Amino acid sequence: MDTNDFQQIKDLGFSSLIEKFKNYTGEKREEIEQGIGDDASLYKEKEGNLTAASSEIFLEGIHFDVTYTPLHHLGYKLVTAAVSDVYAMNSKPVQILVSLAIPNKYSVQMIEQLYKGIDRACTDYQIQLSGGDTTASHQILAISVTVLGTSPKENIILRNGAHHEDVICVTGDLGSAIAGLRILMREKKEWQQQESEQFQPELEPYEFVVQRQLVPKARNDFADVLSKTDVKPSSLIDLTQGLIADLKEIAKSSGLGAEIYSPAVPIALETRNVADEMKEDVDKYAFYGGEDYEMLFTLREPQVEKLKADFEDFSVIGKMSNEYNELRINTGEDRTIQFDL
Repeated sequence: MDTNDFQQIKDLGFSSLIEKFKNYTGEKREEIEQGIGDDASLYKEKEGNLTAASSEIFLEGIHFDVTYTPLHHLGYKLVTAAVSDVYAMNSKPVQILVSLAIPNKYSVQMIEQLYKGIDRACTDYQIQLSGGDTTASHQILAISVTVLGTSPKENIILRNGAHHEDVICVTGDLGSAIAGLRILMREKKEWQQQESEQFQPELEPYEFVVQRQLVPKARNDFADVLSKTDVKPSSLIDLTQGLIADLKEIAKSSGLGAEIYSPAVPIALETRNVADEMKEDVDKYAFYGGEDYEMLFTLREPQVEKLKADFEDFSVIGKMSNEYNELRINTGEDRTIQFDL
């Protein structure tokens, strides 16, 4: 790297670093009375609305690997992870705060790439980056993201609202993010074994799954449809831990059992190809992979067709029940796998 492209943060100072990045604010919102520049941001809430707040922490070496994660992609993903939680409440994100603990191995230019990704995501989701904090770290980059959103109280959807015989639905496809991670980890291992600075990973054939890992998109399109239709899911959660873990949350919160039909779970062909290449079970990608940021929800069966009239990118994969207190996977082969809640 050219020395002109690596300015040490200690040479600039944290105050000047913060000043340098004040222009990366995402989408300007009239609800934000005060953004970056004071002790706290100020948000004008309307009467009768609820403020939704959620936070995420990302640690280098645990939640991300800079070996194969471009920092502008990481910035985008941080925002996606945070706003997805707010969309999962049927709420509209308005502002985020980002706090960083930065070690000396990162340059000003590198952190600016991170902020460019944050800024792009904020613009795409029409939210404002309105504050945060920056400090030094001895070894790893640590990032905390807090998102605030708003919604009329009657529009909020919780995890605990599922009813007996509600159908279980999921947007998009599942397992592609973990498929992308498996490819990236394999290519990193190849690079480490070759010990060559000229190593070029073979990622083009895996563009779909790698993108789903590095630059996932929150389902704001689904949230927009819910705001324009009279269809309202009885429960809602975003898929971050994997289908099994997140469906368990809905079932436990609602005091019900659940059964999913494994062949109905949507899995992209590209994800299946990776699993075949790795000689792994693609169902496990979908069930346990996580980080898909799709929406898992329950719905009264008569509302399925009404929703399809406005939004087609979802699948019915099972049904809730009060007849048992467990999660069941029907494999479609006269075999049922059972999980305690």
